[in-house]
Amino acid sequence: MRSATEIVHRLRQEATNAVLLLVPPSFTGDPGSLPLPDGNAVAAELRDTNFAREVVRIADEIRRHRFPLLGLTVDTGPQIDWRRDYVNGKETGTDYFRMVPYLDATRAGDHKNIWELNRHQHLVLLAQAYLLGGGESNLAEIFTQLESWEDANPFQRGINWASALEVAFRALSWLWINHFVGHEMQPGLRSRFLESLYRHARHIDNNLSFYFSPNTHLLGEAVALHALGVLFPEFRELGAHVVAEQMDKQVREDGSHFEQSTYYHVYALDMFVFHAVLENVSTAYRAKLERMAEYLYSVLGPQHKLPFIGDDDGGRFFHPYGARDEFGRATLATCSVILNRPEWLRSRDDFNEQAVWWLGPQVLAAEPPSPLPRASQIFADAAIAVMTAGDRHIVIDAGPFGPWGSGHSHSDTLSIVMRAGEQEILIDAGTYTYVGDEKWRNWFRGSAAHNTMRIDGGDQAIPAGPFRWTDQPTTRILAWESTAVEDCLDAECAYRGFTHRRSIRFLKPDVLLVTDEINGPPGEHEIEQFWHPGSSEAERFFTFDGEPERLEGWRSNALGEKHSSPMLRIYKRGELPVKLETKINLK
Repeated sequence: MRSATEIVHRLRQEATNAVLLLVPPSFTGDPGSLPLPDGNAVAAELRDTNFAREVVRIADEIRRHRFPLLGLTVDTGPQIDWRRDYVNGKETGTDYFRMVPYLDATRAGDHKNIWELNRHQHLVLLAQAYLLGGGESNLAEIFTQLESWEDANPFQRGINWASALEVAFRALSWLWINHFVGHEMQPGLRSRFLESLYRHARHIDNNLSFYFSPNTHLLGEAVALHALGVLFPEFRELGAHVVAEQMDKQVREDGSHFEQSTYYHVYALDMFVFHAVLENVSTAYRAKLERMAEYLYSVLGPQHKLPFIGDDDGGRFFHPYGARDEFGRATLATCSVILNRPEWLRSRDDFNEQAVWWLGPQVLAAEPPSPLPRASQIFADAAIAVMTAGDRHIVIDAGPFGPWGSGHSHSDTLSIVMRAGEQEILIDAGTYTYVGDEKWRNWFRGSAAHNTMRIDGGDQAIPAGPFRWTDQPTTRILAWESTAVEDCLDAECAYRGFTHRRSIRFLKPDVLLVTDEINGPPGEHEIEQFWHPGSSEAERFFTFDGEPERLEGWRSNALGEKHSSPMLRIYKRGELPVKLETKINLK
């Protein structure tokens, strides 16, 4: 049920959208400029690095209209159809944006495939390539694509206006383009570009997701609105107010992001950090920013690899290229400077993707210190436990599903991700798709895709559309203890009258003992325990309570991509309670 306040807000919003459609706003005058480092100065320091060479290489592909998007490479041919899902061969027209069925993949295609291209982050890379000495052809391609996009996407018409967050991402890209190469535009293009950028700001201003998606959607929109407000001051105050408000609402006291997704935690942290680059934020804001970075540092572990707990959408706030499980490294490197925490820096190369462009070439002088010993710890609000010893790193999700409909949660409570140095012992399968295929969406977010249990073939909650669960479980941490020689976690997850209790002991540094107990109503029940080793070679470390069945498993390293991966199942049928013991011995 919607409140009267929400109804009034939505009616006012739609009335304003109608006015904007009928009388698109115009802009004349000189905008402000972002307080960001000079792009040429940054490029001069990076010109002979591997990062620069990789940027120029990707730019060469982009000029050929071969776009690395998510886990795919999309070849559009000479003419870019900006509203087309090239993977599924679907395209929509230029109807009023509220009339576009963007969540219906049978009619509009997979909106992620469309929107990722229309974020125009690839144009920022072309601008970087130009600054890095990649040639004038990069500049010409940027300007050609901008004009092509404007022609194909009239203001407030078509799928590329349907999400305020996607409008915000595109606006941020355009702000970077303006910062890097705006002075190179011919007067006619520049006038059209600035007017369209202003219209982006007006659209975001009127369509902030206060009620639709008050999560990273609202946060990203507000960050973009504030940044646009540096150029067009009328938007700055509202943007800054909403960002500060969302820091209070979305980030818990233990530093974790409330959506229970490690990937979205990185997204949110990047957004909050970028805002702090542009705005003089409060002491309380900086304190929470530091706790967010501390949380990320802990879950990344000694190898600085991100475990994919919950959804990952394959994108990134800035520079969406490279291995998705390493995106957190650039984030932490930026935080190491902003928050004066040098111990978070693993390599000076981690500055190249983000920090140097946001903060300036002086950051490259920092020397990463010798790695400090890491401590096991539990993050009480997220109920995420991290066990560590040397290069052993174990992350356990003992927490609840996310708020409201838990749109970015997986059925993964009590699941374990584990690595020993560079070797993956237990993995999370990833996400693969949002709306492209219901069967695969539900498989990748289901219990069977995680290192946990399934009862009577059902997940821990009931999927109700691609971004909603119903009947979410209740969870409890029963005990946590960490010493120099042993870590112990005892937790439970209850749903549909059943209780799954998992006790985990880490005998440092080599042995993990897992005890699962299932209790519930009388009668016979099917109990399945799933394990996803990082490789077939990793299976030798496991000792199971029963003979495992080898099934066809899957893994997705980025949205849109999947490949086969080892998957083991222990199956029991009988009366409850059922108890299973598992040992992982790395000796």
